[in-house]
Amino acid sequence: MNEAETQTRERTYQVRGMTCAHCVAAVTEHVRAVAGAEDVQVDLESGRLAVSGDGLDDGAIRAAVEDAGYSIA
Repeated sequence: MNEAETQTRERTYQVRGMTCAHCVAAVTEHVRAVAGAEDVQVDLESGRLAVSGDGLDDGAIRAAVEDAGYSIA
């Protein structure tokens, strides 16, 4: 395993309150602004948020979701 493989992490969350494509866009935009977030995937139907990248800060991701107007289960 190389260094990049050991540092890349993925975190998943359950987001509450999303009801439309605008909600998905808002969560995606806010979470992409978090330091280290390289890939952000949001699924409206399941409410799943997957974030991958290096040095991800759980608190920063949670704060970004809240700043977008939603909550994490």
